[in-house]
Amino acid sequence: MESVKVRIGKLACAVQHNCDVVDARHARDVGMCTYLLGMREYFRWDSGLPLGASTDPAQVRSWIASREGRWEWLLEQGTELTSLPLQRAPDAYDEEAVNRELESDRLIYGAGMGRFGVPLFFLAQRESVRLRDGAMIVVAGEELARGFVAPPAVSRGSCIIVRRDALRRWLWTRAEVARTREPTDAFCLALSAYDRGERLERTIESMVQGELESLILHELGELRAAQALGPDWESMLEQLGDRRVELVVRAVRDLLADCLVTLPTLLERRAMSSLQFWFSNFDGMHRILAPQMLRARPSGAHGIDVDVLQEEVNRGQKQWSATALDLLARWRAGGCDAVAARATALCSP
Repeated sequence: MESVKVRIGKLACAVQHNCDVVDARHARDVGMCTYLLGMREYFRWDSGLPLGASTDPAQVRSWIASREGRWEWLLEQGTELTSLPLQRAPDAYDEEAVNRELESDRLIYGAGMGRFGVPLFFLAQRESVRLRDGAMIVVAGEELARGFVAPPAVSRGSCIIVRRDALRRWLWTRAEVARTREPTDAFCLALSAYDRGERLERTIESMVQGELESLILHELGELRAAQALGPDWESMLEQLGDRRVELVVRAVRDLLADCLVTLPTLLERRAMSSLQFWFSNFDGMHRILAPQMLRARPSGAHGIDVDVLQEEVNRGQKQWSATALDLLARWRAGGCDAVAARATALCSP
């Protein structure tokens, strides 16, 4: 009979294989700057290097070439996802069945769809499980298998999984980029809000602890939004074939989730560090759709006007609920073309 260590090792290898198959198909779909930053962080994880450890550019380039070579081989072979080496050999997407078998091993397995329909798999140590506001909150720790894309939090139905290691690595990458930016940069302000005059490692760890809660609040907001919008929302997302349209639709629900739960809770607690962190992530499509949120934190300002932010949150609850329901109504009546037309209008000045 094989040992627990051997069994888990085989499982981690199978999950990593599936992550590699997905990466072969999708990892290079992002811009070059995002890709190189992500691959450097991925190299550190794969090599077991400490967070923030200096990297030899030649070693990183060699590792990237090797990884891309494996991806090309997988594509040439037409390699598919494999079932997992557990008692019932579950399908790679059967997250529930896998986690039932892993209950006694204190592991958590993740399998689902990310942006643009790209599969996401990971296997990690399970740190804690608790019930909160009708949702099961699982905190994952050290990751045994993962792909190029590692979102810090995901939700499946009424289960929310927060990936502490993925969050920590993402924050480290952002901190490294922030070193080249002005002190008034949004992430620099968020980082300074956690700085107690200690080493960067301690500051990042404090941020990890604080922003785990922000991630949970956002996912609770997503669940609240899902209850209000119903199952047709996910059906609509699955049918959208245009990436920009999908970004708009996802951003609308993100804004609704944050106005329903994340921001009201942080404002009630006067959690200024986490509010600074929220603004450090308020970019891209979110900023295009809701530039009025910046009234609470004008460009170059160090502080946040909580009264103005509360006004925008109150307005946003109605605005983004109405916008999301309008997108659904247009999809039901006119399909994806109708959603695309509305998404274009939402982004227009």
